[in-house]
Amino acid sequence: MKKLLVFLRNYKKECILAPLFKMLEASFELIIPLVVSAIIDVGIANGDGHYIVRMCLIMVALGLLGLVSSVTAQYFAAKAAAGFGTKVRHALFAHIQSFSFSEIDKAGTATLITRMTSDINQVQSGVNMVLRLFLRSPFIVLGAMVMAFTIDGSSALIFVVTIPLLSLVVFGVMAASIPLYRKVQERLDKVLGITRENLTGARVIRAFHKEEEEKNRFEEGLENLTAMQTHVGKISAFLNPVTYVIINAATIVLLYTGAIQVDVGNLTQGEVVALVNYMSQILVELIKLANLIITITKAVACGNRVSSILDMESTMPTDMASQEAGQKSPLFEREDEENLREKGLRGDRQSKALDSDDIMVQFDNVGLTYQDAGAESLSDIDFSVKKGETVGVIGGTGSGKTSLVHLIPRFYDATRGKVLVAGRDVREYSLEELRQKVGIVMQKSVLFAGTIRENLRWGKADATDEELYEALQTAQAKEVVEGKAGKLDAPVEQGGKNFSGGQRQRLTIARALVRKPEILILDDSASALDYATDARLRMAIREMKEKPTVFIVSQRTSSIQHADKIIVLDDGEIAGMGTHEQLLHECAVYREIYDSQYKHSGKNL
Repeated sequence: MKKLLVFLRNYKKECILAPLFKMLEASFELIIPLVVSAIIDVGIANGDGHYIVRMCLIMVALGLLGLVSSVTAQYFAAKAAAGFGTKVRHALFAHIQSFSFSEIDKAGTATLITRMTSDINQVQSGVNMVLRLFLRSPFIVLGAMVMAFTIDGSSALIFVVTIPLLSLVVFGVMAASIPLYRKVQERLDKVLGITRENLTGARVIRAFHKEEEEKNRFEEGLENLTAMQTHVGKISAFLNPVTYVIINAATIVLLYTGAIQVDVGNLTQGEVVALVNYMSQILVELIKLANLIITITKAVACGNRVSSILDMESTMPTDMASQEAGQKSPLFEREDEENLREKGLRGDRQSKALDSDDIMVQFDNVGLTYQDAGAESLSDIDFSVKKGETVGVIGGTGSGKTSLVHLIPRFYDATRGKVLVAGRDVREYSLEELRQKVGIVMQKSVLFAGTIRENLRWGKADATDEELYEALQTAQAKEVVEGKAGKLDAPVEQGGKNFSGGQRQRLTIARALVRKPEILILDDSASALDYATDARLRMAIREMKEKPTVFIVSQRTSSIQHADKIIVLDDGEIAGMGTHEQLLHECAVYREIYDSQYKHSGKNL
């Protein structure tokens, strides 16, 4: 939590003025019982109406000054808290954007969303409350006791006894409830996680007719949350009755002793009323302080959760220079060329390929192990691809196809070996420079709320309409745009819900093509297209004048059989590599996949 306080450095003035104005308000509040005492002892006792009116006007003036001070303090506190929350959100969002897929996988999308929203809101509220009340409440409690001593020392001893008793009750209840509030927050997280799953997976739930099961799961989570909140509520419920018993008992004692003092002439009636008012102020402020500390506890817990994300360092250094200058992670240990040759990890063919200007992408004895995984997901991946070549990647589910292509734009870093683009290790590029070379279309087609034009310009911010239509034509998506009212300015709903699956895929392919990338990766991105459209798409990409190096990840052999090179993966290893015809004769895994799609009972379909 302490690390987050640095985001308040631009609000030093507000952090000083807000408590000061709150203490000024408290000062006016402490004076009011003395004014009431004067009205009773002088105005009412002497029947002086003018004096009473004058004192009442002074009391109203004190109230107005207190109101102005309170509003001013609230303004500065809100400005500091809102600015703090905004800066933390910006910092957290920027930090999350620096994560590799490994950190995002580890933290989880639901967790990151919770940290970005409810946790930061709780911390922001905590900052606001601290600036307003953290000094005000203790100031009034101590100030009321001091003012009581100025009125009558013997009566003020009642305050000396009452305040510790009240503090013991208030802070005792708080100490018992604070750990439980943390558990409430954890159970709230679980309920939010279930809610998010149900909202994002509503169609799947309905497709499998699991509405009742999900309702029961949600209700179970809600019941656990309610039970914990009820338990905390029962403990907190002791606060008011016990404190009121103490304060009323103290008031009775105060009135009794005050009456005796009035009889003997040591106190006036107005002074007794002032003492009772100070006792009431102490009660109110101690309860406020207890609620404030509970709020602070929640804010600190949430702040620590936000800090845990900010402390999570990316396992992907932006370049090798920074990696070598800093601490070298075991995930990114590099061996120089001479050592590689000494260990025999590199053949003459790979060395020559490395030096060739024609090589666009090269995997050099690459291995990939995901965080906390027990075994490698990719092992000994070794191949090179020339500029302008089309490479097909195929294999069974879980064979590592997506993992392989994700190493090219550095969504993950190889834990062993090297991935080279245009003869340079991908870790030598800045992420921006590398990803400008790569256009990738993910398995899940994602469009963002806005217009078609805005979505396509994610690929190139200053793209002209001509460039957009050229990309659409290649992606076989021109008819999709032409069929919409507004053409390029047609609206796109969140997630592209107003487009079919095939339309979304073609638009996301067009978005990648607008950039005119040197390397184009289609990660099973034509699965919703019919065979004819898929064939036209592959032909159009092959005829592009920029001649990008293309990686096509697919489950269908028809989508990759015309590729210059096909890589067959099996359990993270290369089971075969070559053309379609070569693999049919030489690779049993490829032949099995092909036969499962094109043969039935030994006959061609």
